[in-house]
Amino acid sequence: MALAIGAGSLFFSHVNDAGFWLVKEFFGMSVGDTFKSWSVMETIISVVGIALILVASLIL
Repeated sequence: MALAIGAGSLFFSHVNDAGFWLVKEFFGMSVGDTFKSWSVMETIISVVGIALILVASLIL
């Protein structure tokens, strides 16, 4: 349950996330570019994470 909550918490991260601003400043990106890259990447990580958790729950 805790792993699923953790994966869900990453879904569509945006401007209220400190990581968003860290990536923006570190790579010198605009807010729009960071929104497109960071939010999409975090959403992909979340979906892949929940898929792996579901597969692991079937095996274990």
